Amino acid sequence: MDENDKKEEVKGSAAPESAPAATNSEPPAEAPEHEAHEPAAEAAAEKTEADSAPEEPGAEEMGMAEALAQFENPQGPKPHRPPQGGHPQHRPQPHAHQRRPQHGRERDRGRDRERDHEHERPQPQRPPRPAGGRRPVKVEILANTSFEETRIGVIENGRLVELLWERKSAQSIVGNIYKGVVENVLPGISSAFINIGFEKNAYLYISDALGDTRQPIDHLLKKGQQTMIQVAKEAIGTKGMKVTMDVSLPGRYLVFTPFQKEISVSKNIMDPQERSRLGEIVNRLAKENLQGKGVVVRTEAEGATEAALLREMKYLWRSWEAIERRFESSPAPALLHKDLDLTMQIARDMLTEEVYVYFLDNKETCQEVVDFVNKISPELKERVRHYDGKTPIFSAFNLEAEIERLRQVKVALPSGGTIVIQEAESLCAIDVNTGRFTGSKSQEETVTMTNIEAAQEIAHQLRLRNIGGIVVIDFIDMKKASNRNRVMESLADAVQRDRAKIRILPITRLGLIEMTRERKRESTVSLMTDECPECHGAGRVLSAESLRIRVQREIFELTQGRPGGQIRLQLHPQLADAFKERQAMIEKNVHRSIRIQTDPMLAWEDYRIILE
Repeated sequence: MDENDKKEEVKGSAAPESAPAATNSEPPAEAPEHEAHEPAAEAAAEKTEADSAPEEPGAEEMGMAEALAQFENPQGPKPHRPPQGGHPQHRPQPHAHQRRPQHGRERDRGRDRERDHEHERPQPQRPPRPAGGRRPVKVEILANTSFEETRIGVIENGRLVELLWERKSAQSIVGNIYKGVVENVLPGISSAFINIGFEKNAYLYISDALGDTRQPIDHLLKKGQQTMIQVAKEAIGTKGMKVTMDVSLPGRYLVFTPFQKEISVSKNIMDPQERSRLGEIVNRLAKENLQGKGVVVRTEAEGATEAALLREMKYLWRSWEAIERRFESSPAPALLHKDLDLTMQIARDMLTEEVYVYFLDNKETCQEVVDFVNKISPELKERVRHYDGKTPIFSAFNLEAEIERLRQVKVALPSGGTIVIQEAESLCAIDVNTGRFTGSKSQEETVTMTNIEAAQEIAHQLRLRNIGGIVVIDFIDMKKASNRNRVMESLADAVQRDRAKIRILPITRLGLIEMTRERKRESTVSLMTDECPECHGAGRVLSAESLRIRVQREIFELTQGRPGGQIRLQLHPQLADAFKERQAMIEKNVHRSIRIQTDPMLAWEDYRIILE
């Protein structure tokens, strides 16, 4: 949690995941809430407990498919099963079809003409929700554990929206605290590289250092210096892990910031009386228990009792004392504090009143989570349940098919349009196409409706695929500034439930939107896949025609154009079929007879030319 995050007091990022070796086994600790940095975004990112409380499902909602019919448990709520054949698709926002009064329409036309000849006004990055609050969201969490990996799917209103993944062979270290040694200090890039015991050194940017960051970094850190750091971002691609010296210890209600002095309350707690109550309680308790160190009151603390806040504050203080003792006694590099494993993080960070059920298919893990929840939120322990159906849990809820579709580059929209997602190392480009959607009104309205649908689906795919970094979206061109604003607002509204920090820049005249999404670990597609051995990550191989011309040229160079003799050509089976169709032309061009053979062991672009 960086300095700005603590001052702004809000969270919206994915919970940190666990690491290889454990030193801290005590339960309640939660990741600090990250804010979206913009005032409008902060209000939108909040989970309003009253509005988000789960509704009691009707008989139709509770219908379970045959895969879940085997699972019966008379206690506690039963999960909602998405309909067979996949999850329902997004529908266009109702406001996109609403008609304005006549006098407003004329005024808007004049405003549109003005805006078309002026620069766009900056738009709020996450506009506040309309009066009346949010529609209730029914959240279900499913955990699939095995010897090799843990997968957790988050379902909102019957649709998979988030997928968390942890493998034993590559556990996350985000949130872990280490004692490290400064290896290099580079003033030219205002960074230092710190050895924390991994193959790659971690990098520390000057904004994440303690002290006066207006000075050069070599005034703050020296080579060989030992320091306490916390991992903020995993190593991604060729980059090492990113760390910060501004350590924070998260709890369910509080975030303890031992190197800060501010005591602040999340801006997502809107009720002035509740903010005042929490501020008064936490200020008093912090003076008595934290020795002048800082703390942030999380959104989940809304309605929490003084006893619960005091209990967590004492726990965080004991954890910090243990970390300090390890720092003094351990030789660097050393692990000082390990974050919880993935199933526990979900219970800590995501198990709220709006979660209908948290299903785990491993009995031992389920009991551990129940015991953990009983300590931090006993009122929610009945929502943690063991799934003992014969059908694997992800198959029973149709999640396996959803996961397989994550590798597809092209995603269909409900109206018939498509979006094309192209991921690079630190940038993702998304293109929107109308496809077969022609609409029933004007071209402008058809394009606008496609863009609004695309904005909603793009927000869903970014969250589901965990795509971070810079995202550039190429929407279909719209003439009216009011329509461009509608698309912008639709996208801002669609990302409000995303826990990652998101910043959206205003849409341009060409229909481009640039946005950033917080990235703490590699994307889901990068985790699931490897570079293609055929194309080496390019996504394309030489065409059969290009290979025919290349082979033809090489044969001519080998024979110097002399006629006579025979040539044996060994090719990939599919390529050989294409060559046989043009065999007569090849023989005419090289002045030799050609015998084409197949070899399934050859790659597409590999071939053998044998002169006989």
